[in-house]
Amino acid sequence: MESSRGQGGIQQLLAAEQEAQHIVNTARNAKMARLKQAKEEAEKEIAEYRAQVEKEFQRKLAESSGDSGANVKRLEKETEAKIDHLKNEAARISDDVVQMLLKHVTTVKN
Repeated sequence: MESSRGQGGIQQLLAAEQEAQHIVNTARNAKMARLKQAKEEAEKEIAEYRAQVEKEFQRKLAESSGDSGANVKRLEKETEAKIDHLKNEAARISDDVVQMLLKHVTTVKN
């Protein structure tokens, strides 16, 4: 009788060990599944944040390039005004410069 009780106890221990191993494996699989889910959620959040930051960057870039267009037009106007001013000054003094050059070229020095 003792032998059958011993055998029954060993069988119970083996069954309990198998059940514990099954519980550990189930918990391990659940943990791995949760880690995978958490990783996917984090990647999704990162992608959303990256898209939001990229959208904001593109908006700021568009705003600044709009300002750049206005700056280009302003600079073009200023450049044209300076060119016109230089042309007017050149036209105003060109006769004097030509006369001065002719005087120096035609004057003979010993």
